[in-house]
Amino acid sequence: MVRKVRLAVFASGTGTNFQALYDAILQRQLEAEIVRLIVDKSSAGALNLAKLFGVPATFIKYSTYDSKPAAEQAILDQLADDQVDGILLAGYMRILTPKLIDAYAGKIINLHPAMLPAFPGRHSILDAFEAGVDTTGVTVHYVDNGIDTGQIIAQQAVPRYPEDTLLDLETRIHQVEHVLYPNTLEQLLNEGVFLK
Repeated sequence: MVRKVRLAVFASGTGTNFQALYDAILQRQLEAEIVRLIVDKSSAGALNLAKLFGVPATFIKYSTYDSKPAAEQAILDQLADDQVDGILLAGYMRILTPKLIDAYAGKIINLHPAMLPAFPGRHSILDAFEAGVDTTGVTVHYVDNGIDTGQIIAQQAVPRYPEDTLLDLETRIHQVEHVLYPNTLEQLLNEGVFLK
């Protein structure tokens, strides 16, 4: 029997994409298991979900470390203990350093709420909204040493209607994220990306 891929989810916020990924595993869409949640905020709602799901969680308080690489070494030590095969960024609002990226080269996936290369960075939904574009979207991509510059794996367009509020657009983007991320992960698992 082939062992299940062991994944860690990194989140900073409410954890809605963590929930979508976990649900996809429960529904047997994904042949994998989430063995660790990493958060960088003690107030992250994702922590409550981890407790509910029975997923071990680790809060990394970056300010208690001498440097970002030192904090990432603590993360890497935890991931090694958990025998993690791949990392899924789900609203993790920190830029990773080469230390972590190189340790999991080609095995870190990010979900970005825009059609990259348009609107990279932290405020992509607001940036697209204020730019007045009639279409934005969602991108799943590999993480490299740039900011949202890694190889694109999948994208889906999301319309912006003239009457939309920012909240309307955010809601529509999140709905797409919750489907595109698990579907893309299913494809990657089928390709054996995390076990190479």
